[in-house]
Formats: sequence, structure tokens, C-alpha cells
Amino acid sequence: MANVTVIGAQWGDEGKGKVIDWLANRADVVVRFQGGNNAGHTIVVGDKTYKLSLLPSGVIQGKLSIIGNGVVVDPWSLLDEITRAQGQGLGISPDNLILAENATLVLPLHRDLDGAREARAGAGKIGTTGRGIGPAYEDKVGRRAIRFADLADPEALEVKIERLLAHHGALRAGLGLAEARPEEILDQLKQLAPKILPYVKPAWRVLGEAIKEGQRVLFEGAQATLLDVDHGTYPYVTSSNTVAGQAAAGAGVGPTAGGYVLGIVKAYTTRVGEGPFPTELSDETGRLLGERGHEFGTVTGRPRRCGWFDAVLVRQSIAVGGVQGAVLTKLDILDGFETLKVCVGYRLRGETIDYLPAGLRDQAAIEPIYEEMEGWSESTRGARSWKDLPANAIKYVRRIEELIGAPAVLLSTSPDRDDIIMMLDPFQG
Repeated sequence: MANVTVIGAQWGDEGKGKVIDWLANRADVVVRFQGGNNAGHTIVVGDKTYKLSLLPSGVIQGKLSIIGNGVVVDPWSLLDEITRAQGQGLGISPDNLILAENATLVLPLHRDLDGAREARAGAGKIGTTGRGIGPAYEDKVGRRAIRFADLADPEALEVKIERLLAHHGALRAGLGLAEARPEEILDQLKQLAPKILPYVKPAWRVLGEAIKEGQRVLFEGAQATLLDVDHGTYPYVTSSNTVAGQAAAGAGVGPTAGGYVLGIVKAYTTRVGEGPFPTELSDETGRLLGERGHEFGTVTGRPRRCGWFDAVLVRQSIAVGGVQGAVLTKLDILDGFETLKVCVGYRLRGETIDYLPAGLRDQAAIEPIYEEMEGWSESTRGARSWKDLPANAIKYVRRIEELIGAPAVLLSTSPDRDDIIMMLDPFQG
């Protein structure tokens, strides 16, 4: 039996939450390996809707869930999320939720810095969620971050806070923020420690033992490849690596442990925030896609920009993300369109190219080259087998497979957990 890694293959919001929840039922352990509470999953189970930002989706299934060292964690948000989940009837405790002792904390001063920078940037803003994720990653690589293991050592914590503020003091002064007081931060963290430390363990060790025992592990990615800090539409990206290769480093396992890599692909394209979007539609069609798909960010509530499916971008994501099989979601949103368009190439200053260039000016200048396909009038919503799909919907799926260079192994036809067509069981490889 193979392990499975799930990543987004567009700009996020592809429906990873439902797919991960569905896969979690077949897994023994679920691991988050990057990002923070700037990501969000919405999972519908019967008449209940769960909105998760930090908690791995395995908590809904009662599976062992691990927040890996690659995640930056706002501990107060995590505790609030645990309380909300418990209020919805989920049994969450240190017995089934593990927090990596070497994971980095997101502190209030990170949120302050995030918001102040965006406000100062004006028209040049990146469009962050304002949750402090970027500044926390900066402190991590700057070797001044506070980690969960530090909460168990108050004396060392005091020294680390002084080092942290030696950096942040000048930043806050330059941005007009009030001076951060070390004693106030220390007091906050001392109060936090007894609430959070029961969850803190050497996650790499627990995970390694589970893999040795042959347990099936699901590695849960957040955001998506086009938001990867290296491979995305930089600088309009997140602050972590979102590709499947990060699963190993962000969970504390070897590079072969990730197993079969699934890329989640929405049947059209959406994006939240700023940045290039070659197939964006600012017309009635774009508005209709947004309304039908309920395209609002899980974390921010911001409306998502919508456009036709961009096979060029997804093909590139498949390549750099190491994706072996695709999961096509929200096929039902395209029901009733007389004609569908798929971007099959770009035109850049008179030349045809088949990839997204790294330069910001080039990204802004490219024009999509479309291929038109006949739509379908029948409903695909709730379909659970190929025979339930209209012929033109099947043609659409098959054409996308050809264009992106990966087979569609799962199709999602509604937000409901069980409305999935499976062509291959990812855990079987």
C-alpha cells in the first residue's frame, strides 16, 4: 500500500479539503507539512460543514493527525480551531493530534508586521491574508523564531524573545508600530504553554514509526503550486514551498515517503488576491462561474477571480510538482454552458509559447490561446460513475488529461463527501 501526497495544481481553492477528507478515510495518519492558517479547507459531511485552517483534515475521520515542522502555527488560532471542532462533535486530544516540537510559532507581532507592510505597499500590495505567515517564515530562516519546544524552557525563551525583538524593534519603529514589550510576550507564552504543550511531541519520530509499521500516511498540502515561493507567480505567492517535494522536509521523513502524488485541479480557474491571471474573465461568464461555484475564500471571505481552464499553467504545475495523477473537481459548475474554452498556449509579443515565463512583465503581457469545446446541458452534479456523465463532459475530461499530461484518477461532482468517481485508488499506487 502506498502513501499519498495531495497538493493543489492551480492557485489554491481547488477543493482539496473534500478530497483529502475522502482519502483520510483510507489512511491511518494525516500530516500537514507547510503553510499556516492562511490556508483553508471546507469539508461537507451530511448536514455539517467543517472549516479547517490549521487542523489536518484527518481530525474529521478521527485519524491520527500531525502538524509537521514545515507549518508555521498561530497557537491561539489553533486552540480556537480545536475548540470549534470539539463543539461540532469532533474528538480532538493529544492522543490523536500531534504538534511538531520544532514547528515555528506565529506571534501577534508577525500579524502586526504583515498588516503594516501591506498597508504601506498601497498599489504594490501582494494580497496576503494578514495572518503573519510571511513574517513568521522570515524569522524561521533568519534563525530567530520561537518554536514550540521553547515553551517548555522559560529561561531560554526569555533570551530568544530578546533576540527576536532585536530584529523586530527597528521594523516596528520604521512602520510606525508601537514598541513590542518582551515581558508582555513572555507572559503570553507562559500562559499558552500548559494549554499547548500536551500536543507537542517529536512528530518526525511518531511518523517514522508509523511508516515502518506499514501504516498508510496522507500528506496534506495547503495552497497550491502556483503559489509556491519558488515556482509560483512570484512575488504574488505564499511564503513556503507548496510542491510535493516539501512533504518530506516539512514532515521530517525521507524523500521517498510521500508515495503517490495527487494534484487537485478545478475544472475552471480561480485566484484570490493580486497577481497575473491569463484566463481571467471580467464579464458575465466570469461572474456566473463565481456565483455557481460559490467562489469566496475560506479564510478571508474575499471573492475569487474566475476564468477558463488554463492547461498551460496546470501542465507546468504537474511537472514541477511531481504529480502522477489529477483529481478534477467542480465539474458540475460547468453544466449548462453551451461552449467551453480551454487555454492551450500563450501569445507573448507575437510569439507562441507553451509555459508561464518567470518575469512579471512577461506574465502580465501574455495572451491566452483558446480551444473551444462543446458544452453539455445535462447535470453532472452528484455523479458517481462514468455512465452518469454526459458524453461531452467525458470529452472535456479526456481533453484535459491530454493537455496537462496526467490521468484524471478521481472526479468530484459536488461538495458532498461521497460524490466522487474513482478510476484508480491512490493508496494502491
